[in-house]
Amino acid sequence: MPTHYTKSVCSSQLGFANDALELVVVNTPNDTHFALARQALLAGKHVLIEKPVATTVAELEELLALARQQQRHLLAYQNRRWDSDFQLVRQVVESGRLGQLAEVHFRFDRYKLALNPKQFKEPPAAPGSGLSFDLGPHVLDQALSLFGRPLRHRFTRASHRPGSLVDDYFQAHLEYPVGLNVFVAGSLLTAAPGPAYVLHGTAGSFQKTRADVQETQLVAGLSPTAASYGHEPAGAEGVLTLATEPGHFRTEQLAAPVGTYAGLFEAVHQTIRHGRAFPVSTEQLRWQLEILTDGGS
Repeated sequence: MPTHYTKSVCSSQLGFANDALELVVVNTPNDTHFALARQALLAGKHVLIEKPVATTVAELEELLALARQQQRHLLAYQNRRWDSDFQLVRQVVESGRLGQLAEVHFRFDRYKLALNPKQFKEPPAAPGSGLSFDLGPHVLDQALSLFGRPLRHRFTRASHRPGSLVDDYFQAHLEYPVGLNVFVAGSLLTAAPGPAYVLHGTAGSFQKTRADVQETQLVAGLSPTAASYGHEPAGAEGVLTLATEPGHFRTEQLAAPVGTYAGLFEAVHQTIRHGRAFPVSTEQLRWQLEILTDGGS
């Protein structure tokens, strides 16, 4: 029989008043992130906050300043950095096997013609609503973590589903030095998705489907300590195509490492307990919100 039960409270103020509480996890509708994180920081708590951390750059700057003032950490829950498929993409990029990168595409697609039953994701007047603020932070964070701040960016958002009052499509075009163009996009009207990651360089190309299983496994109740947790299914390998000589190519199948969201929580522990830099930097959060809040069409 369990000897300890989680205690529930009916208000954030009651919870934040608990002196034994060190870390507050904010996993609420996007337009409530700023206010709840601010309350938690003022109460002297560290904060782990679901993406997007805020809905404007000004809100983010206020939270960062408050965290410094309170000598507490404001940490972003960008769990898709620990997806199995993206970990493989990172390995390929860092290996240099593609040569100088020229063109990169990251996509996060779903098919959901019906409006979201989670009403807080659909209201047009709510800050941070729409697909751009839902899935956009994932692919933007992945791109920014690999390539840094772009020289220029262009952001497009659109709405296609009947009756939709928020964007259900977005694309960001990020321009980098030496001609690298990075495109991140997402759609709710993709019935036949292609590769989620496509990279082209002077030495070859790499393609990978979105095949991380962690979210599905967790929803199904599988423990993160289970032996099968985080393992992609057979057939989901990435495809690396390298030019060996003019007109000749060699193809390799690359298996992804095991996905592990536990890596994010280990990083939280190391930051709070030992002062180590958190993988998601404050600069990357600023860049992300600068792009997300662009007034694109």
